[in-house]
Amino acid sequence: MLVVAGANAVVLARTHGRIHSAVADVDRAEVAIVPGALVKPDGNMSAMLRDRIAGAVALYRAGTVTRILVSGDHHRLGYDETDTMRDAVLAAGVPAEAVFTDYAGFDTWSTMQRARQVFDVRSAVIVTQGFHAARAVDLGLAAGIATQGLTVGGSYGRKGRESSVREVLARVKGLGEATFRPAVVLGPELPITGAGPRSWGPIDPEAPLPVVRPEASVEDARSS
Repeated sequence: MLVVAGANAVVLARTHGRIHSAVADVDRAEVAIVPGALVKPDGNMSAMLRDRIAGAVALYRAGTVTRILVSGDHHRLGYDETDTMRDAVLAAGVPAEAVFTDYAGFDTWSTMQRARQVFDVRSAVIVTQGFHAARAVDLGLAAGIATQGLTVGGSYGRKGRESSVREVLARVKGLGEATFRPAVVLGPELPITGAGPRSWGPIDPEAPLPVVRPEASVEDARSS
């Protein structure tokens, strides 16, 4: 109990003042990072994921960020958090060149390390729920990113309560990752200052819904 309480105290103290609930309170940054969450078998996003996407789009529209990086789990065909998030951002009117995809965001530490090492992110706003924000921001800082958090969403009923309880233990794991910095899956560098479609993968043939892409923008970006 002392270890759990101590780890939570450290994480919360290190992120104090860096987490905001309103877009207007967030300082300008390079990119909004959207960590993955559940995508349903029919291809629809969970409520938590929808709220994260909405928050990132709001930051982009406000001019607080110029890029959006969606980072999720696509370790098997048919389950694709990343492209689902990307397509939702595009559908909201964000241009393709500003939308980056990370297919190996298997956990929060992987997302932050890859943001720094693969995408060369220097400053970011992590868009997530309140229960997750402190750990996400702390891991972003540990990865070498000037990190803020924007909290989104509501209570989410039982799911939200369960997530809040699990997060108390997850902060112990997060503090260990921030301290010992375990290796993560990396890959070719894709600087966030470039064109977003360079980071997009092939269409998942087992995805439950068709993927619609602005092909002209993709080809323009790839030829640039």
